[in-house]
Amino acid sequence: MKVDAAIAAHLSQIGSEAKRLEALGYDGLRLAELNHDPFMALALAAANTHRIELVTSVAVAFSRNPMSMAILAHDLNAFSGGRFVLGLGSQVKPHIERRFSMPWHKAARQMCEFIEAMQAIFDCWYDGERLQYIGEYYQHTLMPDTFRPEDTAGPRPRITLSATGPLMTKVAARVADGMIMHPFSTERYMREVTIPAIEAGLHESDRSLSDFELDYAPMIATGSDDEEIERGIAFIRGRIAFYGCTVAYRPVLEIHGWGDLQDELIALHRRHETEEMAKLITDEMVNTFAIVGRPPEVIEKMRARFGGLIDRTGFSAPSLGDDEFREFLRRLQKG
Repeated sequence: MKVDAAIAAHLSQIGSEAKRLEALGYDGLRLAELNHDPFMALALAAANTHRIELVTSVAVAFSRNPMSMAILAHDLNAFSGGRFVLGLGSQVKPHIERRFSMPWHKAARQMCEFIEAMQAIFDCWYDGERLQYIGEYYQHTLMPDTFRPEDTAGPRPRITLSATGPLMTKVAARVADGMIMHPFSTERYMREVTIPAIEAGLHESDRSLSDFELDYAPMIATGSDDEEIERGIAFIRGRIAFYGCTVAYRPVLEIHGWGDLQDELIALHRRHETEEMAKLITDEMVNTFAIVGRPPEVIEKMRARFGGLIDRTGFSAPSLGDDEFREFLRRLQKG
């Protein structure tokens, strides 16, 4: 499997950090759209590297439109020599409407149209087809030569979609090149819910799992001693509690019989009692949602749970020396 490193959008440092991570042997750099635009930062990373792939994990689709996103994806992919992977996510309604002041429709249907429209734009640019996409939410029917990119000899950008529920998962399988699974997932949920939904979507688009990249970076608590691992576990309890408040993620809890936990978490969240929320997360939950242990244990657990199931993941162990880390990285990549 491919192994990525998460990287921050510090523009003054990202070039040297990207070069270092490429030298360590990582397959990709993944950058989330949080408090900075990911595209500018990844362009700087591309300028300072030669082999490593560049992944938005994720860029917010509905804060833009299909044409503006297609231009960003094309430019970064062409500049990097085909190394860019556009990971998209929907975000949630309050952020789209109140932070970005953009329209929110029916999320799964809107995302399906968004990616279909992007693919139609790429068909126009890369294959010379007439641009004629008319959907319920997006219409793209004009592409004068003046506005058509000229550097289209290389591959078109790959599009992956972040999804958790079965509706968005099916959208990813129908119209995208791969799917980014949310960290708030489990092996059981993947096997019983996610993979069947992917297979149903792929069947509609005449594809199989071999044509589709599944990206999943689980939560990890690791370190060179027990104190480091315990700090990681404490952080993960907080993340599980936070994610568990999201109504859309309730099915992940329910498949393990923990659905009622969400009601308790939401009530505590409304009172801003974050420490009490974390106390509700049991050791069993931590070990179900996350992988815990020293680096050799983490590698073996990841390979046992997800080897042959996922194509791409993320892993880091800052306490290891470079030579030791390279060895662990190679072992995971073989999985």
